Amino acid sequence: CLSAILLLSVLSLGVSSQPITEGQRLFSIAVERVHNLHLLAQRLFTEFESSLQTEEQRQLNKIFLQDFCNSDYIISPIDKHETQRSSVLKLLSISYRLIESWEFPSRSLSVGPAARNQISPKLSELKTGILLLIGANQDGAEMFPDSSTLQLAPYGNYYQSLGADESLRRTYELLACFKKDMHKVETYLTVAKCRLSPEANCTL
Repeated sequence: CLSAILLLSVLSLGVSSQPITEGQRLFSIAVERVHNLHLLAQRLFTEFESSLQTEEQRQLNKIFLQDFCNSDYIISPIDKHETQRSSVLKLLSISYRLIESWEFPSRSLSVGPAARNQISPKLSELKTGILLLIGANQDGAEMFPDSSTLQLAPYGNYYQSLGADESLRRTYELLACFKKDMHKVETYLTVAKCRLSPEANCTL
C-alpha cells in the first residue's frame, strides 16, 4: 500500500511539475506588481472621492468625462479586441511608456506621504521588470528609437499655483488617470503573459 502511494506521488509530480521559464517568472512578477499598483490607485481614488461633497463629485466626474489623461497621447489599443490582436512586444512597449509617464507626476499626488512613498519605488521596479521582458523578446533598439519621445509634459498647470477649485480638479484628474492607466497596464501585461501558454484562453 505504501509503495502504491509513493508511486502515485511520483507520477503526480511528473505530471504537474512543468518547468517555469525565466520569461514566465518575470511576467508573473510584473503582473503581480501592477495588480498591487492598480489596487492602490483604486483605493486612493475612492478615498479622495469619498472626502468630497456629493455636488463636487458630480461636477468633477462631469469635467473628467469631457477631459482626457495626459497619457492618452500614448497610442494604445482602443478596445479589448485590438488588445488581443496586439503582439506581446507592442503590449510591453505601451506598458513601459505608460509606467514611465507616471514617474514624475506620481511624486506630486495629493495623498498621504506613506502612500506616495510607496508609489515611486513600485513604478521604478515595474518599469525595470518590463524593460527586462522587452529585452528578452527582442534587442530593444526598434521599440525605443529616441528615448526623448517617451518623456511627456507634466499634467497641464498642475505644478503652478492653483486656486482651491482648480487644485481639487487637478487632484481628481490625476488620481482618476492614475487608476485608469494602471488598469490598462494590468490588462496589457496579463494578456501578454497569457500568450506564453498556447493552450490558455486569453479572452478578456
